Amino acid sequence: MTETTEYDVVVLGAGPVGENVADRTRAAGLSTAVVESELVGGECSYWACMPSKALLRPVIARADARRTPGLSGAVGGPLDTAAVLAHRDDMTSHWKDDSQVAWVESTGADLYRGQGRLDGPRRVTVTDPDGVTRTLTARHAVAVCTGSRAIVPPLPGLADARPWTSREATSADHAPGRLVVVGGGVVGVEMATAWQGLGSQVTLLVRGDGLLPRMEPFVGELVADSLRAAGADVRTGTSVASVRRDGPTVTVELDNGERIEADEILVATGRAPRTEDIGLGTVGLEPGGWLSVDDSLRVEGHPWLYAVGDVNHRALLTHQGKYQARIAAAAITARAQGVPLLETDRWGAHAATADHAAVPQVVFTDPEAAAVGLSLAEAEAAGHRVRAVDHDIAAVAGASLYVDGYRGRARMVVDLDREIVLGVTFVGPGVGELIHSATIAVAAEVPVDRLWHAVPSYPTISEVWLRLLEAYRG
Repeated sequence: MTETTEYDVVVLGAGPVGENVADRTRAAGLSTAVVESELVGGECSYWACMPSKALLRPVIARADARRTPGLSGAVGGPLDTAAVLAHRDDMTSHWKDDSQVAWVESTGADLYRGQGRLDGPRRVTVTDPDGVTRTLTARHAVAVCTGSRAIVPPLPGLADARPWTSREATSADHAPGRLVVVGGGVVGVEMATAWQGLGSQVTLLVRGDGLLPRMEPFVGELVADSLRAAGADVRTGTSVASVRRDGPTVTVELDNGERIEADEILVATGRAPRTEDIGLGTVGLEPGGWLSVDDSLRVEGHPWLYAVGDVNHRALLTHQGKYQARIAAAAITARAQGVPLLETDRWGAHAATADHAAVPQVVFTDPEAAAVGLSLAEAEAAGHRVRAVDHDIAAVAGASLYVDGYRGRARMVVDLDREIVLGVTFVGPGVGELIHSATIAVAAEVPVDRLWHAVPSYPTISEVWLRLLEAYRG
């Protein structure tokens, strides 16, 4: 007979999102089980955020140092790639999850190792590595927090060529001599930046007109210029026709017939939800599909089922998934406690409003790119009457002190009817640390007239806020 255990909440997936759901439901007094088939800590801890930034930080620091008077002459040589990779390994705990397991257990949640699958409403089966199956039932909620995986497109020969995805790119034990990167999104440009800086000769192939297409166009232009200056071959408007691996050599054939030889090929062309083997069919949902949710993160038509993080396709970012986890846990708890009316209005305690209006993101390239809210094109497409103001960040005193030859740009998109900021974009060295001020302005819908009284410190790069406001006010 299969062992059955009842909980208030069952969480599928122990990445940052699932961990946060469990933490908040346990803090509210709900018994909680967490199921994980791989490493506790998830994609972010072992194959995405942490290892990628560990690879990128020395590359960006060296680039800044080379533009700093008195320091540039001391950093002319190559990076110590072995030391960078060793530090990356430390940041991933050498792909061991002991500390993360201890943290989950410290919350009072019960951790189950194995493949979790829905088995009808409020039921989850867990098959552990030894093949033993247990059944967990949920009095109140099941939260699907299984994340997403990289897509390998069906190009002729690609699968047989053993391509890198984001996982291999962040966990590789050496820098390949020649690396072809396919895709101009965040993963593509960050990994092109990292491996070019760590000694690879990178060729970046982008099907569209530019890099980072979800940001303002000038962002991709500056990042592309910098990659080329670093020695990378950046090609836009280029598609791959086929791929072939012969021993250690990968041959990439382009749609124009040209062939490029490399040691590895990284495919960074999108992600798919990890929902193909979690039993969605047992509750009338499509296996392998994204899960559509309301603003309390509850799956439409399933009052006991929540989908949090990448699986709902709202904002595929770790910090945004953790935000959703806080909202979902609050909603689960309120419903479990019989609260008659949840705060699901705009910016309410049980509504993930920021997913629509104030999603921040930093791309850790050289130069860094950071944005929150709507771009100019997105604001116009949404029907807002807007005005965009731009400023050359290099003209701010703090930027000239930061590095010589600073190149950067800022844009603020203002709603002319409400006189609030709908979106802000920065690109330039060090701008990642500016984005939270913009996030507060957008999320809080601070009137432009009040922002005029938020005085930036001199001489910091954040003085660009004053310049944007001056440009807007005239």
